[in-house]
Amino acid sequence: MKTRPVFFILFSILLICAAPPALPRLYVIGDSISMRYGPFLEKYVQGVWQYDRKSDNGQAAKNLDIPVGANGGDSRMVLQYLKLKTTDKTFQPDILLLNCGLHDIKRNPKTNAAQVDSVSYRTNLDTICRLLKKRKIRLVWMRTTSVDDERHNSRSTEFKRYARDLEAYNAIADDVMKKYRVSVIDLYTFTLNLGNGHFVDHVHYDDSAMQLQAAYIAGCLQDMLPSIRKHR
Repeated sequence: MKTRPVFFILFSILLICAAPPALPRLYVIGDSISMRYGPFLEKYVQGVWQYDRKSDNGQAAKNLDIPVGANGGDSRMVLQYLKLKTTDKTFQPDILLLNCGLHDIKRNPKTNAAQVDSVSYRTNLDTICRLLKKRKIRLVWMRTTSVDDERHNSRSTEFKRYARDLEAYNAIADDVMKKYRVSVIDLYTFTLNLGNGHFVDHVHYDDSAMQLQAAYIAGCLQDMLPSIRKHR
C-alpha cells in the first residue's frame, strides 16, 4: 500500500520532465505600422513565441493617425506606458519588440514644430533603455519605416512628415541602441527596398508588403532564439 503514493510522486515527476518547455514570450509595442503587420507576425511566430502586444478593443483602428490603445504613439507616450507597465512584476517578456518615431516627427504646419523634438526623442529612448535594463527585460528595437514627402504631405493636412526627419530620428535611435547594446531589426531598409508601389495611403502598406515585413521580423526573431533559450 505504501508504494502507491511513491508511484504517484514518480509519475508526477515524469509528467513534469516530459512537458515541453514554455514558449518564450514576445511583447510588441509600436505604432500603426506594427498594428497592420501584427496579425501576420502573430501567425508566423505561432508555436515558436507567445505573442502579445499593447492592445485595445478596436479604438486605435478607427483612426491610425491618432495614437490610442494598441497604437503606441510617440516616444513620450511609450515611456509613460512602460513606466506603468513595468511596475507589474508579472510583466516579464523574453523580448520586448519596440518602435516609436513616426508620431514623434509629426510637424505642425503652422509652427513647423515637431511633436517630439530630437533632443527629447533621444532622452526618451535613453530612459526607456535604462528602465528596461533595470527590469532585466531584453529590448529589441525596430527602425521606423520610411516617409515619402510628396505622397505624405499631399494627403495629410493636419500635420506634415519629412524623410529628412525620419532619417535623423532613426540615426538617433541607432546611436542610443548601440550605446545599450540593443539588437536592432532594420525594417526601414527592408521596406524601402520593396519600393514605393506598396503604399496604400500616406505611410501605410498593402497586404503583400505587410506579409513580407512580418516574415522578415519573424526571421530576425528566429535568429535570436538560441540566446533567449540560453538565458532562460
